[in-house]
Amino acid sequence: MSNKEFPTAEQKEILLSPKLSREISEIYQAMQEGYEKVAEDITLSCRDCPDNCCDSYFQHHTFSEWAYLWRGLRQLDGKTLDRITERAKEYVRQSADVLAIGKRPQLMCPLNEDGLCALYQHRMLVCRMHGIPATLTRPDGQSMRFPGCFRCQEIVSDKYEKETDAPAMDRTLLFRRLAALESRLMGERRHLYPRVKKTIADMIVQGPPAIDTPHCER
Repeated sequence: MSNKEFPTAEQKEILLSPKLSREISEIYQAMQEGYEKVAEDITLSCRDCPDNCCDSYFQHHTFSEWAYLWRGLRQLDGKTLDRITERAKEYVRQSADVLAIGKRPQLMCPLNEDGLCALYQHRMLVCRMHGIPATLTRPDGQSMRFPGCFRCQEIVSDKYEKETDAPAMDRTLLFRRLAALESRLMGERRHLYPRVKKTIADMIVQGPPAIDTPHCER
């Protein structure tokens, strides 16, 4: 393993069971299939795109995805993990400087190796759905629509009279499945733990997700 610090004696790592790992993999696969269907319908392709989604500033919000990311990181050889960790540390430093002046960072993801994701099979939901039009119904019933990346918006503008005429992926069910999985992972006590709001770089630098160990277990 690399030079990562493991949870202290006062903490315990949040680990995905084999069952939950399979479930999150299935959610990711469903997301991929939904993405491919909408992308095909509107003829969206990333080929020769001048932009790179991997420099988008995304924050992620679940312990389950954080733990799944670390399942992937632990499969890397030590040199690769060390290299990614150093890039993640630099990302955290640079993004803090940019955020401090009120701007949104645009930095390459530390997992990007020669233009490819080093953990493609373990990439986050946000990474998987970025680009295509999508909809989401929030728990309060409010509906939201996301237009997709700039290339997607250009295609939709050319092909459809209105933006809402274009096909869109409904994210609602997949987000509900992930929320239910997160609740089970945290022993149905998710509301008792801090909110996750971290970039991939944060998750790499801080190590695997961990929570305070109950005094009776120390």
